[in-house]
Amino acid sequence: MSEFLMKPRIDFTFKELMANENVRIGFLSAVLNIKPEDIKETTILNTYLRKEHEEDKQGILDVRILMNNDTEIDIEIQLAELRVWADRSLFYLSKMYTEQIHTGEKYNIFKKCVSISILDFKLFKDTDEYYSCFHIREDKRNTILTDKMEFHVLELPKLPQELEENSDDLLLWGKFISSERKGEFEMLATKNKYIDSAYKQLQVISQDKQKRLEYEAREKAIRDHNQMMYEAEERGEARGTEKGIEIGEAQKAINIARNLIELGLSSDIISKGTGLSVEEIEKIRLEN
Repeated sequence: MSEFLMKPRIDFTFKELMANENVRIGFLSAVLNIKPEDIKETTILNTYLRKEHEEDKQGILDVRILMNNDTEIDIEIQLAELRVWADRSLFYLSKMYTEQIHTGEKYNIFKKCVSISILDFKLFKDTDEYYSCFHIREDKRNTILTDKMEFHVLELPKLPQELEENSDDLLLWGKFISSERKGEFEMLATKNKYIDSAYKQLQVISQDKQKRLEYEAREKAIRDHNQMMYEAEERGEARGTEKGIEIGEAQKAINIARNLIELGLSSDIISKGTGLSVEEIEKIRLEN
């Protein structure tokens, strides 16, 4: 029991770590590239299990934070590959943005909205860089249309295997989130005081029996969901292969029928040789 440590990349664990304000400040400072002292305060907003579909058992556990009372931040971790992640992120950040205004209010009430995606798969195939940041800009001049929407993406599989002496804080946090072993956590904790706080928090929640039960239930739900998605994809590929074989065999029979027609054989004989009906063969005769 004393050696057990939760995996930070499981969203339940990450949510529990973000409950510590010191951890929140350190993480946001690294991702947003701002000084920790510029973060005056951070407040956890409603964090809940959001279901995208009624039948969805896994749901999405995100962490929503209000920073300095003027920026709303939504942090999500996604372990399984989701090709529509960019569209999905845009949808939910837009929803978070529009939920700020009510009938009769002016547009100047909008707070900046930031999306932080921590992905355990490669989203962008055109680059090996593990971190990306997006704004709404003009194509030629790069003028920002508005700074009220911002997207940060951290792709864990692209993290370098080894740390360099001058590794920045964002890389250290990425390695911490993707780590599983005690030795890795201890090494990273020596390099950043905020990660040290996160590691201490990780040790505390990992020894909480109730939180461990919640963690294991969440990990199982994610694992079961990913297995179901994998099996569904496998079944789809198998059906596609079977359908392809059927189409291929049918086309092969048609090609043979055309050759036999050219040889002057009757439709009855061609039908027996190809398995096609007499009506199908007559249709092929007309096409020829």
